[in-house]
Amino acid sequence: MESKLIPKVLLNSGHKMPMLGFGTGTVPLPPSHELISAFINAIKVGYRHFDTAAYYGSEESLGQAIAQALKQGLIENRSELFVTTKLWCTEAHPDLVLPALENSLKRLGLEYVDLYLIHFPVRLRQGVKGINYNNGDILPFDMKGTWEDMEKCVDLGLTKSIGLSNFGVKKISEILQYAFIPPALVTVEMNAAWAQGNLRNFCREKGIHVSAWSPLGANGAVWGSLAVMDSPILKEIATSLGKTVAQVALRWVIEQGSTPIVKSFNKERMKGNLEIFDWKLSEDDLDKIKKIPQYRAFKGERFISENGPYKTPEDLWG
Repeated sequence: MESKLIPKVLLNSGHKMPMLGFGTGTVPLPPSHELISAFINAIKVGYRHFDTAAYYGSEESLGQAIAQALKQGLIENRSELFVTTKLWCTEAHPDLVLPALENSLKRLGLEYVDLYLIHFPVRLRQGVKGINYNNGDILPFDMKGTWEDMEKCVDLGLTKSIGLSNFGVKKISEILQYAFIPPALVTVEMNAAWAQGNLRNFCREKGIHVSAWSPLGANGAVWGSLAVMDSPILKEIATSLGKTVAQVALRWVIEQGSTPIVKSFNKERMKGNLEIFDWKLSEDDLDKIKKIPQYRAFKGERFISENGPYKTPEDLWG
């Protein structure tokens, strides 16, 4: 059954992607049976785009949920779903990319993913775990060589599209200089309290789609913030429209031409987050939203070090 609810965007790779994604990364990760049941519920209420990553630890549960959804007839075939996964920093190096994607596919139980992203513009020493890195753990990142290997993944049919996660304008420009296959998408922290205007304008000019992780400010995450969910401006707009703050925040992302990646394992909220396509924000609402103070919640301090390639936040996010 095709999900009619969610419009699709045509990526520069020629493939279509539903304009609302279901995120699967959360800390701490719930047990597998809870994840599988949440993902099946998401498919039942109409989600068709799922966003995972090697780092999240949720690929296997997502794969099992997809297999069960096929078995139960919730979807007729694999091609009804759009699945994104990501290359973790320990494998962000030429010769490690292909095996990393093959391992992700094995965990997902799939022959291909729809989108494969480089998770961060960072290379970590193989075997490094956790978020506290020692001297020598953060290595120089061979962006060109890594991107060439991402392109090979497309040539081999292991992914339909490739892109970037947490890359800034300078790094995207650099990749565009040598890419045979340009990034189809860049996913970044983006919400009404961190609007990413420059990056979005740049990507629009270059034909690269932008998706928004933490469209609600990730207020449940350790590094998250209440800048979105507690915004008096968004609360006022929500009340006047008879919508929830989350719906207004997600609708704002859609109206910027971007795709929000939402993450809620609560069935009612899952449904509510889908109800953002049959109404619009007024010009007045959009002007008010521009007044929300801007704040990057995820600062990436773990990747910034005197001894590593990124000595300042500008080095990392530029």
